[in-house]
Amino acid sequence: MTNRIVISFLRMPLLIRILLIALLVFGVFGVAIHVLEPDTFPSVFDGIWWAIITASTVGYGDYVPHSLLGRLTAVVLILLGVSFVSSYFGTLAAAAVTKQDAYAEGKIAFKGQGHTIIIGWNERSKELISKLISQKSPPMIVIIDETLEANPVSSRFVHFIQGKAHVDDTIVKSDIENAEKVLITADRGNDELQADMNSILTLLTIKGLCAKVKCIVEILTAEQVVNAVRAGADEVIQSNKLTSVFMLNSLHSNGDGLLSDVLHQLQDGRLTAVFAGAGKSGKLYGDMWQEQLSCGCLLVGIKRGEETILNPPHTFKMEESDQLLTIR
Repeated sequence: MTNRIVISFLRMPLLIRILLIALLVFGVFGVAIHVLEPDTFPSVFDGIWWAIITASTVGYGDYVPHSLLGRLTAVVLILLGVSFVSSYFGTLAAAAVTKQDAYAEGKIAFKGQGHTIIIGWNERSKELISKLISQKSPPMIVIIDETLEANPVSSRFVHFIQGKAHVDDTIVKSDIENAEKVLITADRGNDELQADMNSILTLLTIKGLCAKVKCIVEILTAEQVVNAVRAGADEVIQSNKLTSVFMLNSLHSNGDGLLSDVLHQLQDGRLTAVFAGAGKSGKLYGDMWQEQLSCGCLLVGIKRGEETILNPPHTFKMEESDQLLTIR
């Protein structure tokens, strides 16, 4: 029985062990001084109070031993008790610093709900995070990256996890089960095919751990789009294709940057898709455009199934399952 108690005690964290020893010392010396000088220390509580005050080097002087044996007890308490008190607070401070360093270095798991996970630190994710945390009600963001040594963003809304995104332990640290969305950015440090392979491998890892979470994946090569969809991507962003659209528009518009200006304006707005709802079947697109405009939204098109129709004729008839593409 004694061995079990000793083993259980030794298995406790160091901070708890030091605290228990210090409390034991205070109790023993509190009882001892009460027994030695009952007139000066009328109760055990008074003795323990004196022991704590003496060992912490505060020494209020409200209780002072007068006998030789009592003073010798006080000397032993000071020599023994101060060491435990100092050790306790020193260990506590060291633990706090270690915890803070581990948090900054991405070694602490995240616990939360409804957060957004962004995999990969680059100019695209940097700009995106900057926009997200500047909102009135910023979402909680978890960054996963293996190249960073510390959290790159000084914000209470950003949690950093250091590690390989295709490793289960790293993804589990992000509390993937309670995440709302995951954005996987392409690593442009590798060649395009290798970057896409890494992104798809990360996607497979995430979907294997939590199939319900919505995953948005950046793919560089057109050939790997179908593989990303097969791996479970809810949305695929072909960043190279978007870049080529910009270039083509610049060539046709003689470099006036019209498309860039339009997309720059969209940074402060949101392109959203909402279902038309019941009772909208057969209604004209022109009427829906006026209705959305009165609500402060600009209707730019319709999404019907897998087909997206931008700026259809005003005589275009709506269906109940249609989604309205609006800019707010």
